Amino acid sequence: MRAAVVEHAGDLLSVTDVPEPEPAPGELLIRVRACGICGSDLHLSDVFDIPGLVLGHEICGEVVALGPGVEGWRLGDRIAGFPLVGCERCEACLVGATSKCAHAAQLGLQRPGGFAEYTTLAATSAFRLPDALDDHAGALVEPLAVAHHALDCTPRPFDEPLLVIGGGPVGAAVALWGHQLGAREVVVTDPVAHRRELAERVGATLTVDPTTEDVASAFAKHCDTLPKVVVECVGIPGMIQHAMDVAAPDAHVTVVGVCMTTDQIVPLIGLQKELAAKFVLYYRKADFAATIAALAEGRLAPHVLVTGTTGIDALPERFQALKQPTEDCKVILEP
Repeated sequence: MRAAVVEHAGDLLSVTDVPEPEPAPGELLIRVRACGICGSDLHLSDVFDIPGLVLGHEICGEVVALGPGVEGWRLGDRIAGFPLVGCERCEACLVGATSKCAHAAQLGLQRPGGFAEYTTLAATSAFRLPDALDDHAGALVEPLAVAHHALDCTPRPFDEPLLVIGGGPVGAAVALWGHQLGAREVVVTDPVAHRRELAERVGATLTVDPTTEDVASAFAKHCDTLPKVVVECVGIPGMIQHAMDVAAPDAHVTVVGVCMTTDQIVPLIGLQKELAAKFVLYYRKADFAATIAALAEGRLAPHVLVTGTTGIDALPERFQALKQPTEDCKVILEP
């Protein structure tokens, strides 16, 4: 089969022929129908020098073979792949929090991912997709589940206005979920105009350019209150401090942005305001189930997030281009 693989960290992906995988006991063989390109894929390709690594964890596919012992699945079933595989025996796995399993392996890192024509997936990590959902919606389940998990972990009154810092793919997904999960107003800040425009298209009631406007003042003018619920979705140094600075006293700050380097904060700000903070990563299986249900019921309209598609031959150049400033939000591979 054809796959786009990492040859050396920082280099273009290489499209090559690799052996078609075979499903082990308890696994499904999946023909990949759509796979989103995530910012973490871009980062992993630059820092992990693992020759032959097949990236991609935002997967929608079709079951084409069953491994020994698999029950409850049929050939042709369409799935969204929960990309973490755990031991299935520890407490974390048993409650669906696979990311906390000491033996968790991620599709697209420890296991070959979706930048290929086929991949394998544990049957327990596959979520059946209703016929009404197309392949793009299936590939969006994973990033939408990230946003659902972030808000599910954020204590807030039902109608409390929401401040989202950052209008990239994660911030846009959080904004998309905001009204569905009870926010009266959803305010998104981002210095990039096209990201603010996208945030408005997914339901933000106000967008703010933090380089030209005071975020707390703009939020208060629009919502008649300072931000009591802040979700940081940028992940670069200074953003946690910024979230603390704009938050109201007694506010809750949820950190979703993945900062990969040392950051600094002024604890006195948090102390003076008596802020609460929570760091969140990945999702639980319940977030996948809730996302698929919302999509199937038409409560989420996520296709505005998709700004492009690519085939596998064009993937290396398109993937590399996404490492530079771009107007794309979510590009989906259709291998």
